[in-house]
Amino acid sequence: MHVRSLRRLRTCQGGWGFFWQWWPCDGRRCLRLGRAMSFSEAQLDAWIGAWLWPLLRIGAMLMAAPVFSSRQVPVRFRLALAVFITWVVAPTLPPMPSINVIGYPGFIIMLQQILIGVVMGFLLQMVFAALVFGGQVMAYSMGLGFASMVDPQNGVQVPVLAQYYLILASFIFLFLGGHLLLIELLVDSFRTLPVALDGINRNGFREIVAWTSRMFAGGLLIALPMVSAMLMVNIGMGVVMRAAPQLNIFSVGFPITILFGFALVWVTLPNVLTVFSNILEEGFQLVMRLLAVTR
Repeated sequence: MHVRSLRRLRTCQGGWGFFWQWWPCDGRRCLRLGRAMSFSEAQLDAWIGAWLWPLLRIGAMLMAAPVFSSRQVPVRFRLALAVFITWVVAPTLPPMPSINVIGYPGFIIMLQQILIGVVMGFLLQMVFAALVFGGQVMAYSMGLGFASMVDPQNGVQVPVLAQYYLILASFIFLFLGGHLLLIELLVDSFRTLPVALDGINRNGFREIVAWTSRMFAGGLLIALPMVSAMLMVNIGMGVVMRAAPQLNIFSVGFPITILFGFALVWVTLPNVLTVFSNILEEGFQLVMRLLAVTR
């Protein structure tokens, strides 16, 4: 009868070695020593970094990207998708730096990867925010500001018209393969913007700040035809009420305004989709500039 014990010894290379030792029951020490594995600290850091750094960048992008960041998409699904994408693309990526995760350089690189992923998702999220802003302005101009519902994308109350445009834009984004292009740009970013202590430069952050103003400009471009037409309708209603004061503006004006508004929603839909497509293309171009990816 033998007693088996597992002991861990420090090897001369600085790694950890594992071996089995056998003791006969009569007290005489008879050893069978064989190292099962031995790896250094640098090898351990390289193995962890090969999976951790891509996972952080991919996971941060999925947490901030449009459609993926919706509250209707469970966090577990996003995490599982990030792990799956990392498992698929990690063997094809360039070698990752062998940096100790528990340390100042590892902490800085961790923040850099999260920041790069969040920026990629945030830039495209602003495109959808511009569409929601334009839908809100259009809803208020046609008297539907009181008709609100919960936005599943952000979890806030928005007018129904803005929610309609948001759902339509999500379908267009998926139909055109925007999610696949975003993942492709993310994988290419590991070659053009490799894992290192330096990430997005100052000029890149200036472009990001300037891009936020594009949300308001894009929203106004989306809502401008509707607002202009509804302004003319309201002016006409004012002239009619001036000529016939006995008409009740609340019983006549609101239904007419809403009917004209729905008609204008149908008429201006091609303009809304065109502006959205242009802003979405600008968003992808900005992402490619920040990541130095050429297409």
